[in-house]
Amino acid sequence: MTNTEELAEDTCPLVYQCRLALSTRTVSHLADLLRRHLKAIRSRWRILPPGRIAVIVLAVLRHDQRLADMAGGNDVSESTVRRWRDELIGLLAAQAPRLDRALKKVAKQGGEVVLIDGTLIRTERRTGKADRRNYSGKHRSHGLHFLALTDEKGRLIWISAARPGRTHDNTAARHDRILAHLRAAGLGALADLGFRGLDNDILDPVIVTGYTASRTHKLTPGEKEANRVLAVGRAPVEHGFAHLKNWRILTKLRTDPVWATQLLRALLVLTNLEVNR
Repeated sequence: MTNTEELAEDTCPLVYQCRLALSTRTVSHLADLLRRHLKAIRSRWRILPPGRIAVIVLAVLRHDQRLADMAGGNDVSESTVRRWRDELIGLLAAQAPRLDRALKKVAKQGGEVVLIDGTLIRTERRTGKADRRNYSGKHRSHGLHFLALTDEKGRLIWISAARPGRTHDNTAARHDRILAHLRAAGLGALADLGFRGLDNDILDPVIVTGYTASRTHKLTPGEKEANRVLAVGRAPVEHGFAHLKNWRILTKLRTDPVWATQLLRALLVLTNLEVNR
């Protein structure tokens, strides 16, 4: 008998407990969503109950637990955990609100403005010309770009589709027709200078971006004060991004925009369940 065989015989699987810092409401929502799905597709049996499956998937999303580790700790295969994860991500993403409905809901609740910003979710760098479009010169990193809208308190209300990292904020906003949707809902938006030029209506602007200095024009005290007030009003949008990025699965985001879009919209639903409880 070799030393390797002796070591394998003496080794037993070890399982440790880990606290999942999420509310019972989130787990119940995910478990109920899975139960309704199983009833709709007439699936009568799963190797584990929906509540247990929900906890496993949330551990993968929140703590970026390895699928093989979660599978070994629950006596199932890695492919089974992967199938559960992808299934629940798809179900959650389907619950994410559309842009027009999200804005109408804000207006119905008495809101007057929303906050808009773009961010980059970093991905691993891959070789080949096809990955060059994922490089963001602004962040000097490879990743996927997406836009997000929040209310005045920084609560996420909508997330755009994921696009290559080199995409400019204005390009993404024009593609999603954000300006037209804001006008239709009767709302304004506070944005940073990255959205300058998106709204050229001088008399009745919808998107406010502040003032910028140039070599020939220095900011006046009034313009500086306006920029300061705008920065204070925009600050809560960063809180929305921070809540979203608490889901550690985003640290290893795939470069596939379709899968990334589904994941981001699923995390939007889960984030709102946690923040708005």
